[in-house]
Amino acid sequence: MTATIERTFNTRRDAELAVERLVQEHGFERTDVFVSSAGDENSAGEKRSGGDTATHLEAERGDAPLSDPISVSVDVNDDARAAIVAQVFDEIGAS
Repeated sequence: MTATIERTFNTRRDAELAVERLVQEHGFERTDVFVSSAGDENSAGEKRSGGDTATHLEAERGDAPLSDPISVSVDVNDDARAAIVAQVFDEIGAS
């Protein structure tokens, strides 16, 4: 079985967390994990998060392009690995 599992995340932070967990906790090769905007334009997601948000000492930032969700896809070659990807994506709140 060879398949690609693809899901979307509302924030760049959540997409990065999914990649980090798959690579560091579950041993996926980084070259098997792909991250991109789910739409045609560059995007940091649909919601501000992490470094894109203002602190209490600064004005709200407007330089992070918010338009489309972030897509993360993973190439897998067996059912057990596919189940791990699905679980990680679900735990982080992918759609």
